[in-house]
Amino acid sequence: MKIREIRAMRGPNYWSIRRHKLIVMKLDLQEMEELPSNKIDGFSERMEKMFPTMYAHECSEGHPGGFFKRVQDGTWMGHVVEHIALEIQTLAGMDVGFGRTRSTSEHGVYNVVFAYMEEKVGVYAARAAVRITEALAANEPYDLEDDIQKMREIREDERLGPSTGSIVDEAKGRGIPWIRLNRHSLVMLGYGVNQKRIQATVTSNTSSIAVEIACDKEDTKNLLEAANIPVPKGKIIYDKDDLKDAIEYIGYPVVIKPINGNHGRGATINIRSWEEAVEGLAAAKKISRGVICEKYITGFDHRVLVINYKFVAAAKRTPALVIGDGKSSVQQLIDEVNKDSRRGYGHEKVLTAIKVDDNTNNILAEKGLTLDSVLPVDEILYLKSTANISTGGTATDVTDLVHPHNVFMAERIARIVGLDICGIDIMTDDISEPLDDTGGAILEVNAAPGFRMHLAPTDGLPRNVAEPVIDMLFPPGSSYRIPIVAVSGTNGKTTTTRLTAHIAKTAGYKVGFTTTDGIYIQNIMMQRGDCTGPASAEFVLKDPTVDFAVLECARGGILRAGLGFGTCDIGIITNIAADHLGLKDINTLEDMARVKSVVVEAVMPSGYAILNADDELVTNMSKGLSCKIAYFSMDEKNPLVKAHCEKGGLAAIAENGYITICKGNWKIRVEKIVNIPLTFRGKAVFMIQNILPAVLTGFIRNFKIEDIRLALETFIPSPVQTPGRMNMFEFKKFNVMVDYAHNPAGFQAIARFLEKIEAKPKVGIIAGVGDRRDEDILSLGTLAAKMFDEIIVRQDRNLRGRSEQEIIELMLKGIHAVDPSKKITVIPSEPEAIDYAFKNAKKGSFIIICSDVVPDALDQVMKYKEEEDTFELTAADIPNLQ
Repeated sequence: MKIREIRAMRGPNYWSIRRHKLIVMKLDLQEMEELPSNKIDGFSERMEKMFPTMYAHECSEGHPGGFFKRVQDGTWMGHVVEHIALEIQTLAGMDVGFGRTRSTSEHGVYNVVFAYMEEKVGVYAARAAVRITEALAANEPYDLEDDIQKMREIREDERLGPSTGSIVDEAKGRGIPWIRLNRHSLVMLGYGVNQKRIQATVTSNTSSIAVEIACDKEDTKNLLEAANIPVPKGKIIYDKDDLKDAIEYIGYPVVIKPINGNHGRGATINIRSWEEAVEGLAAAKKISRGVICEKYITGFDHRVLVINYKFVAAAKRTPALVIGDGKSSVQQLIDEVNKDSRRGYGHEKVLTAIKVDDNTNNILAEKGLTLDSVLPVDEILYLKSTANISTGGTATDVTDLVHPHNVFMAERIARIVGLDICGIDIMTDDISEPLDDTGGAILEVNAAPGFRMHLAPTDGLPRNVAEPVIDMLFPPGSSYRIPIVAVSGTNGKTTTTRLTAHIAKTAGYKVGFTTTDGIYIQNIMMQRGDCTGPASAEFVLKDPTVDFAVLECARGGILRAGLGFGTCDIGIITNIAADHLGLKDINTLEDMARVKSVVVEAVMPSGYAILNADDELVTNMSKGLSCKIAYFSMDEKNPLVKAHCEKGGLAAIAENGYITICKGNWKIRVEKIVNIPLTFRGKAVFMIQNILPAVLTGFIRNFKIEDIRLALETFIPSPVQTPGRMNMFEFKKFNVMVDYAHNPAGFQAIARFLEKIEAKPKVGIIAGVGDRRDEDILSLGTLAAKMFDEIIVRQDRNLRGRSEQEIIELMLKGIHAVDPSKKITVIPSEPEAIDYAFKNAKKGSFIIICSDVVPDALDQVMKYKEEEDTFELTAADIPNLQ
């Protein structure tokens, strides 16, 4: 078998609207296409032996063991690969269940689709599943455990930590969108101007001064001591002399820890001798130059969590330990503890497996023990100097036991330090008694405290400590989204996107939008190029200055990775026409409509899908949508629109020379079509199809009609506002138009416009597109022969899989099929073709440049224009100059 391609979906996609995280692997079965599972001796038995837990896979049979029955009866290897990819992820601690395998138009080639939790794990699982299937088919040994462990390690390296993950999960549960900003724990919650950020449990609300104080244990201690909070007696030390003075002042036992340490790094507790103290000093100085030496307080280690200055949870922490049985070695006791099903690798489970490290070895050495030592019955041996869950410790929830005095003290400490999310370490024999009565003390105040011990304690009730974090970041009534308008279709997407953005800007919004020519934030281009994919959408949604997003969503991005957002407020489909067919297994117009429909299926229930009522493939998308629907039509008598409006629906139509909004039986005339510059005084009729959904969007968003009208009147087709969309230039002898038209529908629209233009000859500079079907390229040639009096055939900069000669020959064949005598000049270079057209232009001619690199073509044309339009200012031209 051969893997052709692996793609990772990250948003609503062609395969599923609800399941955003999918791997799509194009798999060529090669000779295995002729060998379904029941034709390979022993295949079923070997697979059941390797994956007994796969009995739970019901598959299409609808009952446990269903997939095994499919394998026994005979199924194709792509289907087997899908189920193995799901199962090995589950065995690695990532329970995923969705998958499907579909054949393509190519014999023996399948799209294997399955869910993932972590993208890199999903990609690994795809490759591993193919290797495993091949080994099973060939009856070869395979080390499955190696793959399982590798996936665990990848997950731990890639996943969000338990604290960050819990906050993200709480946000997701409330419908708050999120974007991971780096490969660590920096996450954005919400979009645009309404975004908040978290990094682990530090938020965009967290005071940097408070974090600095918490990280400086001397400052923390001084502040708390000045506020009459009980803290251990201690001193700051830098060398052995300081250490000697401190011990004489404090007395044994002591704790030595770095000033700016955290999570127990570099700390040594219960030091009772000078030798231990020297070793503790050395360990602490590896973390920071300054070190704290303070009195060792006996009792139990407690962590109290305060969020938004309110007590939330408390846990009693116990370091990793083993209990002797009189016969097992320390290592055997550790191994037995690690067999607990709740313990796992890293953060994958409630508890972390105990790992023997330098800290453990040092503790053993201090007690005169080794890993081979046998502990007496019931003797407790602590294996770590700190009680962190990440090093194998355990936690018992004691939230309901904390004395009100201690609650008050914890909330006061959070205020004194100024931390919105604050972890307070308290040593006391009994947290249910006031600290003053038990002789306990505050050991540390922590910024970015871990949530794991509260979310999933070893004993006691789990606490949803992420909930108050989200309550703090997004109080009731606050907004976490910005309006999102998504635009898709075959033709007119970019113009519709730009006009919609212009209308929103006129209404007072700070707009970010994406198009085939770039990403724009408040009309400033941030990135040049085709920016219609999910990464470009995220760029806009991440921008903290944007409060309105208009996103062009092209076929390529949807198929490559899905949408760059989970839901949108308005989805627009302009039309469906023949373009890009035969690519990525999209072979028919119905297939293309299914791709584009992802945009409107992602509209939230309270939002609107705006559909072209003149296109049956588009209107069919209304079936099954959960959102509201509005239609637009260039035919005021369109029966679908009339029926829709009679039921109280919303539509926009071209009516009696106006752009008109219909709301039920009411009509609102927005503007005369001839007064809208985009229509070239009504000559560019096809532009109406781009105007209608944009106007409808403004109306749905409750923009004033006056603002919509002003936007229509001020949206001038030009290289600045609509680059590559009917950009007109008047020269002394001839006129020029630059347009991005590159498919039959685009050519037909231009042809209808040219019919109303009195110019001769009409010269077309055109090219075929290499990744289109033969019939599509031929169609461009035949249409060009009917549109233009003279044709210059150039070639795209990117040949997209074909040779230059092949594309040109197909174009010529299409032209000659209509008019064998048509005047044709072949100049492969676009700049040279433009130069030729300008230098040989006849008086009164109209040159139409159908460009694939619009910015370059516009630069070239404007350079000619600047050379022709020389300008000179004389003294005589200056009014009132004496």
